[in-house]
Amino acid sequence: MDAIYIIALGAVVAGFVQGLSGFAFGMVAMSFWVWALDPRLAATLAVFGALTGQILAAFSVRRGFDMRLLWPFIAGGVVGIPLGVAVLPHLDMDWFKVVLGGLLVLWCPAMLLAKQLPRITMGGRIADGIVGVAGGVMGGIGGFTGTLPTLWCTLRGYDRDAQRAVIQNFNLSMLLVTMGAYLATGIVTSDMLPMFAIVLPAMLVPTFLGTRFYKKINDAMFRKIVLILLTGSGITLLTSSVPRLVERLA
Repeated sequence: MDAIYIIALGAVVAGFVQGLSGFAFGMVAMSFWVWALDPRLAATLAVFGALTGQILAAFSVRRGFDMRLLWPFIAGGVVGIPLGVAVLPHLDMDWFKVVLGGLLVLWCPAMLLAKQLPRITMGGRIADGIVGVAGGVMGGIGGFTGTLPTLWCTLRGYDRDAQRAVIQNFNLSMLLVTMGAYLATGIVTSDMLPMFAIVLPAMLVPTFLGTRFYKKINDAMFRKIVLILLTGSGITLLTSSVPRLVERLA
């Protein structure tokens, strides 16, 4: 029974955050679920919840959509996912999480405190595609699809609608591929369906509330929220990996 409450609570909080920011369902939900659920079940529920939330948000927030801006990220992501899956068996996940988490914890607060964010204007669609590849690789490695594209869009200086449209639709595309792979490989099993039935209703209202709140904030506030969430993602990665590395090295 306790697990049911934890699943529902994680879905409620993560649904609101994703509705507000356009990403981060998995990061927020896993901070609840990792303590009570089998890792495979938690990861599957995170993908399911994130995909559901992206579909809901896509219908609720449609401002800023520009396929010319979006397609390099998606094309790169489709290439990157199988690369990440291929790399995964040869990767030390604890060191990977420490490096990524450390970069986020150092870089994002610095950006948050800066009076004026640096802006990257070079590279055009090719650079966007490379970032999409990196996002796909990280998605294949551990479901971190949106981390680098979100940070990149912030450095590009996109307004909140354009940035959300890119991240929301990029994540939606990558999550569809990931869930398809889960279904095709048998990772999703029939005994998980009752858990899906808990996540879905728990996240519906919070997701819509998050999208409504998003419509009331300005660009500066949205960037602050994004950087705070990315910092939180880095802290979560470090919290889950540093103790294991210390234990291994002791």
